[in-house]
Amino acid sequence: MNRLGTVIGFTFRQKAKTKSFIITTLVLALLITLGMNLPYIISLFKGEAAGGAGGSGKTAAEHLRLALIAGSRTEIADQLEKFTQEQSNPAATWVRYDNAQAPAMQQALKDGKLQGYVKLKEPAAKEETFPQVEYVSVEKEPSPAVITLLQTGLQAAKVKAILGENTLTNDQVREISTPVAVNSREVDSPSEAGRAAGTKDKATSMINYGLVYILMILFFTSSMMTGNMIASEVTSEKSSRIMEILITSVSPLIQMFGKIIGIFLVGLLQIAVFAAVVCANLMLPHNGAILSSAGLDLSQLNTAVLSYGLIFYILGYFLYAVLFAAVGSIVSRTEELGQAIMPITVLSLAAFYIGIFNIAAPDTMFIKVAGYIPFFSPTVMLLRIGLERASLLEIWLSLAILVASILFFGWLAAKIYRTGVLMYGKRPTFKELRKAMKAYKI
Repeated sequence: MNRLGTVIGFTFRQKAKTKSFIITTLVLALLITLGMNLPYIISLFKGEAAGGAGGSGKTAAEHLRLALIAGSRTEIADQLEKFTQEQSNPAATWVRYDNAQAPAMQQALKDGKLQGYVKLKEPAAKEETFPQVEYVSVEKEPSPAVITLLQTGLQAAKVKAILGENTLTNDQVREISTPVAVNSREVDSPSEAGRAAGTKDKATSMINYGLVYILMILFFTSSMMTGNMIASEVTSEKSSRIMEILITSVSPLIQMFGKIIGIFLVGLLQIAVFAAVVCANLMLPHNGAILSSAGLDLSQLNTAVLSYGLIFYILGYFLYAVLFAAVGSIVSRTEELGQAIMPITVLSLAAFYIGIFNIAAPDTMFIKVAGYIPFFSPTVMLLRIGLERASLLEIWLSLAILVASILFFGWLAAKIYRTGVLMYGKRPTFKELRKAMKAYKI
């Protein structure tokens, strides 16, 4: 056990201190930071963020000054202005003008004091009483927030215009104008009977979709990086003949699992750095505002996805790691390593693409079956758990198959590693490996 700890510590320190690991981790952390703050950076260039263009320190909503051309519909315009003033953070402020061709309004648009105008026009048909509304913006794409404000404000004005000014209170008008929320769910299926008693059917939030995407990408990139580390480490030691010295002091089995666990800790360290970077960026005030405006609530995060995601990551890592170590042990030159590990790379890519491309169809028979195939289950079951499509029985059955597969492939990899590390020259055939493995008992 002491020797195993020595190999683990040596491998961890050696890999964690390499320039390639440090530079890769810093570059990826920088890219994560840049990606998470990109909307805010773009808003700075557009002058929409606090302290943006002009340094006025106003919010993006307060910068949208729009002309309001009421024509003969002054009562509708009054209702819209009143509705806007009642909002805690309105998307626009209104400036009244007589018509769109008013010289003062055209000059304000030219000087950038106005970002567009809203015009109340006569109804398109005689039987209609409510005016047509035209929103003209100086931007290529009109603000969705302004359109939402117009729709809700004018809907309230329309209700009051039809029912009468004194018939309803403002709260009643607001209640009528609020769309009815409809929750949808699937028809009861046999799989629902096996779900945990506390599980409730509810709409999956966008934040959980994003979490599933991130965890699948993280599993794929981390397993590929660490797997290549393991294979290249074993091959380089074998090609430089250092393995002949190491094998006299430490058994091949301890070497293999020491390297796997040591590099696993390196991978966990990298993930911890990325998680800290993500949390730090989410705590920034402007990112919180962007998430709120997009309707994303971090409190809706499914903690079960994080828990099971960690379990499936650890088990999936060890499954692929023992395969990478076994393949690395039978390769004598680093130049041949890429070709040798290609089958494992294809399996890892298949697991990633099956999960990513089926995120909109987690209940197909193909996905259900793939959830029990150990090479694919780390991503596929994560997908089904994140979208609340997997029962507790299905999850634990998949985990049991994955653990059994790790034990089997670990035993097989240990035998291959023990015989492969001292076989030089051309890559051994399956017949040669089988013959050598028979002589070694674990």
